[in-house]
Amino acid sequence: SMQCFPSLVLALSSLLGALALLQLSLYLRVPSRYGKHEERLCRPRGRLPARCAWFLQELPSFLVPALLLALRSPPRLEPLGCRLLCCLFCWHYFYRTFIYPFFTRGRPFPLQLLFFGTLFCIYNGFLQGYYLIYCAEYPNDWCTDIRFTSGLLLFLLGMGINIHSDLLLRQLRKPGEVIYKIPQGGLFTYVSGANYFGEIVEWFGFAIATWSLPAFAFAFFTLCCIGPRAYHHHRYYLKTFTDYPKSRKALIPFVF
Repeated sequence: SMQCFPSLVLALSSLLGALALLQLSLYLRVPSRYGKHEERLCRPRGRLPARCAWFLQELPSFLVPALLLALRSPPRLEPLGCRLLCCLFCWHYFYRTFIYPFFTRGRPFPLQLLFFGTLFCIYNGFLQGYYLIYCAEYPNDWCTDIRFTSGLLLFLLGMGINIHSDLLLRQLRKPGEVIYKIPQGGLFTYVSGANYFGEIVEWFGFAIATWSLPAFAFAFFTLCCIGPRAYHHHRYYLKTFTDYPKSRKALIPFVF
């Protein structure tokens, strides 16, 4: 059966951190070309419908940890803290795989970005699942530790913000519409990237709750990946809509 190799965890976590910095350098000045930042004259070839693309991309992040758990003999059911942490990760990606795609009204998704997104979800799903299922060591009372409880609260808060913001974005469009409108309500009152802010808070909460290098590397990657996208969304709204609220920040309420 599979064993824990700490050196593998360190190597994969370090690579994830390096990928985060690469993402930041690539997309801080120029946004990733999909959605509202897509080239106007780009031909719509090599694309999948948004619902299908999001389902295929996010699925590995749910399946890979589930498969790792199934392959472990005997199954790892203790301690409770470790089981809950693995469930948090899978819970997020259950939503992202089996619920979110079937309500999204986004534009067709480029196959190239889908390919790289799927590779990342396989990679990160393996890293987080492998660490939690085969390597993590938590005391039996980890569920009462301040790191677990505070991290869990941040995770739940971030996930709530993320899901609520997604709902508000969906309500902007009628079925079949692909135009962009100014988001209203919820945390969008204060920031242009409310959905991204929620997801960043969520994964930093997860990192605190697990208190592990793989989870902190993933939270850092999330910040470097979707933080710049929130910034470019903010600039797009300011440029496109003359009545866009000038008091809104790009990502962090009252700060940035």
